[in-house]
Amino acid sequence: MPLFTTLYDWVLRWSAHRRAPWALGVLSFAESSFFPIPPDVMLAPMSMARPQRAMALATLTTIASVLGGILGYAIGVYGLAIIEPLIVEAGYWPAYTLAQAWFVRWGFWVVLVAGFSPIPYKVFTIAAGAMAVAWLPFVLGSLIGRGARFYLVAGLLAWGGPRAEPWLRRYMERIGWLSVFTLIIAALVLTR
Repeated sequence: MPLFTTLYDWVLRWSAHRRAPWALGVLSFAESSFFPIPPDVMLAPMSMARPQRAMALATLTTIASVLGGILGYAIGVYGLAIIEPLIVEAGYWPAYTLAQAWFVRWGFWVVLVAGFSPIPYKVFTIAAGAMAVAWLPFVLGSLIGRGARFYLVAGLLAWGGPRAEPWLRRYMERIGWLSVFTLIIAALVLTR
């Protein structure tokens, strides 16, 4: 049974549920501070299924993600010693130490780029708090980076709309496995 196509069909069905925007907001908040699944997996099919609501969904995702990032920042400030073993156990420690080095070198720009990139954002939110990155630039960088990412995803899939769905479904297995391999390669590169 195809793994990613089955998952895609499930998310697409769930995205039509009347409470789907609430779930999207919760997922966006959680992903920025502790949860491993990015909100794009819900935002994309919801934007494709309801193109007229795509920008509102991108706004919801951005705001919830930045609020979750503020929680991640607070975790870094007040609870790093408590969660450090969890970061190590989850395999995020090399990425966390790399994020710290980047903060020392580039500051605000790291937050902006991390918000847009596929690198786990929670690593950067926690590291920003632990490194005492200035709070206002952290929030502004998060708004710009996360907003750019989510508006791009929502806009592209709203533009493609229902006519893009057959193409996306046909290539979902390839896209899914390509994403997995890309993340593995990125993790290997970042941990060296």
